[in-house]
Amino acid sequence: MALSRQPFVLLFLHSVRLLVLRGSCIPSAACYSTRFHTPGYLCHRFRSATPPQLHNMDKRQDNIEVTPVPSAQPKEDAKQQRLRAREEQEQQKRMLLETIVSDMDSKSFGYLAPTVTSLPIRNWVDIKDIDSAKDQIVWLRGRISEVRGKGAMCFVVLRQQHNSLQCIVDSRQTVVSKDMVKWSASLSMESIVDVLGKVVMPEVPVASTTAKCELQVHKLFCISKANPTMPFLIRDANNTDDEEICKNPSVIKVNQDTRLDNRPLDLRATLNLAIFKIQSEICQQFRNFLLKRQFIEIHSPKLLGGTSEGGCNVFKLKYFDNDACLAQSPQLYKQLAVVGDFRRVFEIVVTGPVFRAENSNTHRHLCEFVGLDMEMEIHDSYIEVVDLIDEMLKAVFKGINTQCREEMEVFKKHQPSIEPFKWLEQTPRIRFSEAVEMLRGTELADTIPNDISSFDFSTEQEKRFGRLVREKYDTDYYIIYEYPMNVRPFYTMPMERDGIMFTHSYDFFMRGEEILSGAQRIHNPELLLKRAQECGIDPKTISSYIEAFKMGASPHGGCGLGLERGP
Repeated sequence: MALSRQPFVLLFLHSVRLLVLRGSCIPSAACYSTRFHTPGYLCHRFRSATPPQLHNMDKRQDNIEVTPVPSAQPKEDAKQQRLRAREEQEQQKRMLLETIVSDMDSKSFGYLAPTVTSLPIRNWVDIKDIDSAKDQIVWLRGRISEVRGKGAMCFVVLRQQHNSLQCIVDSRQTVVSKDMVKWSASLSMESIVDVLGKVVMPEVPVASTTAKCELQVHKLFCISKANPTMPFLIRDANNTDDEEICKNPSVIKVNQDTRLDNRPLDLRATLNLAIFKIQSEICQQFRNFLLKRQFIEIHSPKLLGGTSEGGCNVFKLKYFDNDACLAQSPQLYKQLAVVGDFRRVFEIVVTGPVFRAENSNTHRHLCEFVGLDMEMEIHDSYIEVVDLIDEMLKAVFKGINTQCREEMEVFKKHQPSIEPFKWLEQTPRIRFSEAVEMLRGTELADTIPNDISSFDFSTEQEKRFGRLVREKYDTDYYIIYEYPMNVRPFYTMPMERDGIMFTHSYDFFMRGEEILSGAQRIHNPELLLKRAQECGIDPKTISSYIEAFKMGASPHGGCGLGLERGP
């Protein structure tokens, strides 16, 4: 029996030797507790059932040395170490990008701590003046318009309104570290930064910015961090030329709702800045011109009892238990000031704008707008008022051309299809009846009635007449006067010509669009009452206005100009 079993025992021992030599099926002790469903686990169970002497005998007989199986623990430890090292690097990067500083003297870059409210006096310069500061070391503050990292360098384009400057953060300079370059490249657009650097003029002037020089950055601090993502980019908001947008599909146009929903961002667009600067200059020229001619600036009420000017296009509201409305014009109050011997008055209705409940979907009819109004005594003829207004507007045109040259260049850049505005020293003045006859000679003749006593120009007719004036006089600026009585307010002084009742009234036009309307006012209380009744106005609603003229009133006239109006 013993001899018959020997081949089986030898075969078994040989199988065990092969398993030991391969080693892949014998797990380490560390794996016993975790790999319960692997082939190694089955081998482990098999090995545990083998008598210990069998192992020893196998070693003695075959002189085989059992090599220990490498443990998986060192591999996992190395992986954990790599993960920890990576996390530490990321943490260091985050700490670098979020560097907070409170001392600009000892640091070169970082976010200025919000608790820092007082800083040492520095040598500041504006971007618009930086070309004249060549080789100087200066401070400037700007908004990041563009940022891009490139190897050991970072290019930062700063913007101040419509002026821009390229700044270079270069680690090859001794004052700039690689960390500073990395931090600068991480800054988000529209963030506000303070930069210290040297103004240099490159061999090839910078073409992509308004400043031809560059700034070699020594220090860079973020004063206010903007969100990494914005509703739209300023460069897209600057795309306002409809012709260019239609020609180039890659040009992005920001829609109006998005712009108005994010108005602070929209106001940064260079064209918007130019518009507000020009508006400011118009008001300044208007004010200075009239003040030099002994006008007094007044401020009329904007919250009124009843209705304004006896009209119906007003915003009505409750004033506690009483009815009230928002003023639609300072017209009546200007007249009362003249009656009060102010003689010449004006008002720029800015702090309290004009309100009109006109449901008109045009760019010329706003429910709330800024009005520029004036009123003055008349000595001989209402043409005195026309002359002064004409002189005033030409002074405004000249002021814009001299004081807003940069803003006008912005207009040319963003609206290249708009032709330069033309005006003459001798402004064309055309009677309404003459303008009608000129229009009768055009394709719009069928739109003009034979009886013009109640006729006024439509928007289409006004624009067509503007083109006629441009062709005949080579000007975009002109005056039409003596409108029919039936199309003017009740307080307008009437006159008769050729059996038709006209008025001492006038409108000023730019490129076929009315920008200013005015007239001589009725200063006789009886005639004023009669005209109010003819226009269907209840005298009770304007009783205090009519009573004022019973105290004696000089002949007077004036005008109202809408600041937002224009072609």
